[in-house]
Amino acid sequence: MLSKILSVTGRPGLYKLISTGKNLNIVESLGDGKRLPVYLHEKVVALSDVSIYTNEGDTPLREVLKRMKEKENGGKASVGAKASGSELFAYLREVLPDYNRESVYASDVKKIITWYNILMENQIDLEEEESTEDAVPESPSTEEEHKEITDDGE
Repeated sequence: MLSKILSVTGRPGLYKLISTGKNLNIVESLGDGKRLPVYLHEKVVALSDVSIYTNEGDTPLREVLKRMKEKENGGKASVGAKASGSELFAYLREVLPDYNRESVYASDVKKIITWYNILMENQIDLEEEESTEDAVPESPSTEEEHKEITDDGE
């Protein structure tokens, strides 16, 4: 499911992918449910593609979120996103003890906590693995689009 949950640079919160097109995607805000277009020039990242720097490499965000869910028994994070840097890092140390202290910033931890809380509020399943059927559909090629247009009698 995290492959369809998106972060859009410059826009607060998280978005669920509704449909894809040639030049834009339609997303739905997990905060207020409003649908809006996201154009190709906007930077969009699926949560399934995010990872956290650790001393042994990277840990996928999915694993960090699962650990947070275990720690919080499925509830909201016990530390708020507006907590001090030392409180944020103490929380992350409990969840991911081997995070890279030079590469992970307080703003990253705030974002993870905010995302976690949004996912829990919307009851997004962190355990669900993406299958190829759940993958984001690719937009048709130019040749296929041309065929569809000509088949419609135009």
